[in-house]
Amino acid sequence: MDLIIRNARLSDRPADHPPVDIGIDNGRIAAIGPGLAAQGKVYDALGRLACPGLVETHIHIDKSRIIDRCAPQERRTLSPVAGVTPIKDTMTLEDTRQRAERTLQECILHGATRMRTQVEVDPGIGMRGFEAVESLIADYKWAIDIEMCVFPQEGLTNYPGTDALLVESLKRGARVIGGAPRYDSNGPAQIDRIFELAREYDTDIDIHLDVGPTPEGMYIHQVRELTEQYKRGGRVVVGHMAKLSLLPPDEVAKIAKGLADAGIAVTVLPTTDLFLMGRHQDHSVLRGVADANHLCAHGVNCSLSSNNILNPATPYGDCSLLRMANLYANVIQLDRPAQLNECFNMLTERSARLLNLKDYGFKTGNPGDVVILNAQSPKQAIAEIAQPRAAFKNGRQTVRWDAPVLLRP
Repeated sequence: MDLIIRNARLSDRPADHPPVDIGIDNGRIAAIGPGLAAQGKVYDALGRLACPGLVETHIHIDKSRIIDRCAPQERRTLSPVAGVTPIKDTMTLEDTRQRAERTLQECILHGATRMRTQVEVDPGIGMRGFEAVESLIADYKWAIDIEMCVFPQEGLTNYPGTDALLVESLKRGARVIGGAPRYDSNGPAQIDRIFELAREYDTDIDIHLDVGPTPEGMYIHQVRELTEQYKRGGRVVVGHMAKLSLLPPDEVAKIAKGLADAGIAVTVLPTTDLFLMGRHQDHSVLRGVADANHLCAHGVNCSLSSNNILNPATPYGDCSLLRMANLYANVIQLDRPAQLNECFNMLTERSARLLNLKDYGFKTGNPGDVVILNAQSPKQAIAEIAQPRAAFKNGRQTVRWDAPVLLRP
């Protein structure tokens, strides 16, 4: 064996399951079991929790770390798009790559081994964001697998030249196309075009959807109809869905059934929706975060993700998915072990399914991707925001966190 990770509690096993060893050979899992009789380099997990890596399903690394460049805005009328548009000409290829790389490194350090990153393409930024992220995909294959979702942040039907750039991105290898109909003068037409392009280039779909202070005008019904019409079940994701937080549970359950039947997954983005929603109120401010656990209970696959890091939509963030899940659990007011375990699943197994990853998980033959967390169970990892202790990609260690030491007098 090239590597044996000993004494690890696997995140996909029951909490009372004893620690086991994971044997990795030629970059892939060769054996899993107690006391593996094998020779090779050893990492002792010391009974800590092991998962096959955290999965970042929705993040914008191309426009991270720009908050200091953006002009301040009034609380009630803040628009993230209006904050970013004026500075796009400062986002050179080199600048975008440097900012995205720093964010990517933080994601890796916090245990992410897979990622889908959203990338804006429009005449204001051109292909600079695409090319910056494309170079990082190649340079960081040793630590993380990344796919791009290209999308029109500032509109498609109302922004001449954007459609051609989307097509160019798809021809150059982007495997996912997204949208942001809220910022288009003709949102339904944008959604129609996204589905047309997805069919033409056989890509998955991942759309920013239904953020706003009222439940009226939700696009999710059109997306569901098109998913069924184009037979894209299992290949469509909607991000945010903050308007679900404004509906009573029985109405959410009806929508959830439609999503589950159509095969549409949901990514909830807690920090951004908390920051942006409820700005029309000066007291009794709504939270604006969709209850992913409620959706999961009705058959919808869900993930939790970071979205933005240090920009006008989310002016903070350390790229810790475990911190994101902990925040979400606080907002939704979850405290039962099963609920917290589900939160962990929305960073791991559910996220992998959402991205249609066929080689994720602790199974013989899968890549030797393992992250060791300073916890004994998934619920503890969420409740205590457990720090990673080590990460391995294809059997090679990529991250090491040294444990803090209490220095007694």
